[in-house]
Amino acid sequence: MNRYTFLKNLGFRGAALMAVLTSCVHEEDTYVPALTLNAQGQPVTGPNGTTVTSSTSTSVSTPTSTTASSTDVLGVKNPLLKINLATATALKNVGGYLVSSGIVVAKVSATSYAAVTQTCSHEPKRQVIYSGSVFYCTAHGAQFNIDGTGRNSLAGRGITAYKVITDGTTLVVYS
Repeated sequence: MNRYTFLKNLGFRGAALMAVLTSCVHEEDTYVPALTLNAQGQPVTGPNGTTVTSSTSTSVSTPTSTTASSTDVLGVKNPLLKINLATATALKNVGGYLVSSGIVVAKVSATSYAAVTQTCSHEPKRQVIYSGSVFYCTAHGAQFNIDGTGRNSLAGRGITAYKVITDGTTLVVYS
């Protein structure tokens, strides 16, 4: 039995249930699909009709990305994420994105990137991706701007957006 089922069985409903569920996110509550499918087994489409497939939802391998360290990278002490752009093929084209350490990094234009948390604020699931020109939760359709603000009623609280800096070779995500 998972935490959601347990709390529902205790009688939590609606806003009270969501408040308890979002107060603390546990790793066992998260789910990151390599291929996002609907109940009929068909690929999920994003807000602009783009299909969410394994080729657009790319995980980052250890050589491409390293997690926070105490070193100074591009003038940032203790970065959350450091990405080598030469090996991060998912970030070569505008609209491409990758997921690493619970952070979604997207190439939003020819020269700029955006980074947000992978955990949706509507439900504590790690299912936020970048699709079209918005961050999108594949679980229920919440949409977020590149600054993390909500775009629809499911995304009212927004999500955490991180600062990004690059020198063209290395991309650093920090708070």
